[in-house]
Amino acid sequence: MTVPEFNSVIHPEQRIRICAFLLANEEVAFSILRDGLGLSESALSRQLKVLAEAGFAVVTREKGVPRPRAWVALTPAGRRAVRGHLAALRAMAGQADSR
Repeated sequence: MTVPEFNSVIHPEQRIRICAFLLANEEVAFSILRDGLGLSESALSRQLKVLAEAGFAVVTREKGVPRPRAWVALTPAGRRAVRGHLAALRAMAGQADSR
């Protein structure tokens, strides 16, 4: 069961877009995430750093290959937090619609 809980770390526009993209995928290449969201590398890196510091996302880098890629994924705690945040937003929207 998802517990609705507003999360101020996830809520800013770029972070919620990143989280929504990652929620739909197990793991995404950094370049795919960057291009899919239309963010610069620096903007994406900054937002991922905030999410990683909160324990919501993890970035792993390939090793031992000629052109290593970085991969991004939500942690289990991140998936719970995103689902809870989305549930809280739905609940708020429902209350607004009922008035």
